[in-house]
Amino acid sequence: MSHSKSVGYLFGIFAAGFYGLNPMFALPLYHDGLDSLSVLFWRYALSVPMLAMLMLMQHIDFRLSKSETVQIALLGAVMALSSLLLYLSYNYMDAGLASTILFVYPIVTAVLMAFVFHERVTPLVWGCLALATVGIGVLCEINGSAHVSIVGVLLSLGSALTYAVYLVFINKGHITHMPPAKVTFFVILFGALMLAVLLLLGGHLAIPQGLHWGYSVGSALFPTSLSLVLTILAIQTIGSTQTAILGAMEPITAVLVGLTLFGEHLTARSCVGIALIVIAVTIVVARKQPVKA
Repeated sequence: MSHSKSVGYLFGIFAAGFYGLNPMFALPLYHDGLDSLSVLFWRYALSVPMLAMLMLMQHIDFRLSKSETVQIALLGAVMALSSLLLYLSYNYMDAGLASTILFVYPIVTAVLMAFVFHERVTPLVWGCLALATVGIGVLCEINGSAHVSIVGVLLSLGSALTYAVYLVFINKGHITHMPPAKVTFFVILFGALMLAVLLLLGGHLAIPQGLHWGYSVGSALFPTSLSLVLTILAIQTIGSTQTAILGAMEPITAVLVGLTLFGEHLTARSCVGIALIVIAVTIVVARKQPVKA
């Protein structure tokens, strides 16, 4: 393996690992009394200047056409909704398990591509979708002492679905020529504006106190800005398929954070469910499905 590819794999591993740190920064803010909407707003708002600095360093133009503005604003709203659903799911289930269920998004993306853009989905993809569904079912324990609830599962699945919609349309339409940093900057900017509107319509913006600002800054830096930069570098070095495979580090990192820092419990049943989901998604991504009919 060449040195450049080795570095590319490290980029991908750290990108996924940083994204999996979401619970490490979000959950302490929950414990401090902040609600999901406030935690997410500060994550997005603080990411905006970080991504703006990245654009300035790369000498990227900030101007948008009207058609680009409309598409990227819609994508920002979809991305913000996906993030909000994931953060809401933390209130109903362990964060590591929520992140594992979110990890079905590559399969959901393949199915959306089949129905929206008529790309062929092979029997292997449908089989992996069934396998992931079984994994989610295994995670949904029925007894009241479980750390998983149906509401939490539905919120995580909603996050996966909306993120898949984002991935399907991010490379379509008027913005395909844009640098990734520019697209992401405006997605986060419009997402922050949508969250601000939700707060104005009926929410209450809670403000982190004292050193807890560090959690908000960390959330903006590691799972958002740094994860984005490293993901782009990994794709440029080893390609999108291998980078997506390394995305399996995301739920694994989230589970480890939950176990070590927040006392979350991992039963044998949870391990089986997590394994089924990760195996199903990794097979789909590794086989690079679907192909155009």
